[in-house]
Amino acid sequence: MSQVRAALSILMAEDDADDRVLMRDAFRDSGVEVELEFVPDGVELMARLNALIDAPDGELPDLLLLDLNMPRMDGREALHAIREHDGLKHLPVIILTTSRARLDILASYQLGANSFVTKPSRFEELIAVLRSLERYWTDIVQLPTEKQGSDE
Repeated sequence: MSQVRAALSILMAEDDADDRVLMRDAFRDSGVEVELEFVPDGVELMARLNALIDAPDGELPDLLLLDLNMPRMDGREALHAIREHDGLKHLPVIILTTSRARLDILASYQLGANSFVTKPSRFEELIAVLRSLERYWTDIVQLPTEKQGSDE
């Protein structure tokens, strides 16, 4: 039996314009229904998240896809700021980066990342990764919502 659900809302911090286009195309071709928004760096990411928290009807995204290597504030610094912020610390954060470095993986998890995914080099593989992420984050795990109470 298939569930009827709203599109997954995803905020992605990615500084490379070509990668943003690639991600938009990959989501489109994957068939994954998402509301996708981009910010170019960690400074803009934190400004966007704070604006959502401060808005009367603002809801945080379901997921944050975070690149590690960005200007002004990189993904590590942004992740640290998110996990230190009471209104954001529950936000699921997936590191999506080109890095395969063991130190980046370890540091990401130590800072509180929920997942670390290395960007595939082939478009077809990226589509498969996005489908897997969507299945995991919508069908398998329970995401926190703003509407859930502490005793629900």
